[in-house]
Amino acid sequence: MIKHPVSIAGILLALFATAGTALVAVTNNLTAEKIAANEREALLQSLTALVPADTIDNDIVTDTRLVSEKALLGSDQTLVYLGRKQGKPVAAVFSSVVPNGYSGPIKLLVAVRVDGTLGGVRVVSHKETPGLGDKVEENRSDWIFSFAGKSLSNPSLPGWKVKKDGGQFDQFTGATITPRAVVGGVKNTLLYFKEHGKSLFLKPVKAAKNE
Repeated sequence: MIKHPVSIAGILLALFATAGTALVAVTNNLTAEKIAANEREALLQSLTALVPADTIDNDIVTDTRLVSEKALLGSDQTLVYLGRKQGKPVAAVFSSVVPNGYSGPIKLLVAVRVDGTLGGVRVVSHKETPGLGDKVEENRSDWIFSFAGKSLSNPSLPGWKVKKDGGQFDQFTGATITPRAVVGGVKNTLLYFKEHGKSLFLKPVKAAKNE
């Protein structure tokens, strides 16, 4: 029996549609995997800029803890990346948020070594004024690099302000709010680490199963 041409066309159209859908799905999966790999590599580069690869031997991207301390770290939950060597703590990198930037929240990576000194600070994202507040970016000025090696004793707590407020950190010409906010956010991260740093590296205790 000869099938009607319309039926044959419908079958062919359905086959093409199925093949097209499968191709789109495969392409989306491959693209998603590539995007995820690129994002992981970018994150790893940012982390190793603050915690050099030769100082740790664990996968700092996946060795993480979620902590809750909005008052000091700026968000309801803060992801902390942990660097270790031979199982011993080396540094913690906080994804801190500064909520009081001039144009909105400023997202940071703040690396704190186990001795309480800063491995460094980087700005991840912000909406500060171009040409003024955006000088917190590492490719705009070297201001952000001034945090490396600092601690709560260097300078002492009163020094953790911009110079305009009587502290030891430079502000920008025409822009004080942004650096003031970042300095405060970094100081608060150090304060959190001082109180909770050791516990960050402890393995979470698993809840006992009910008998």
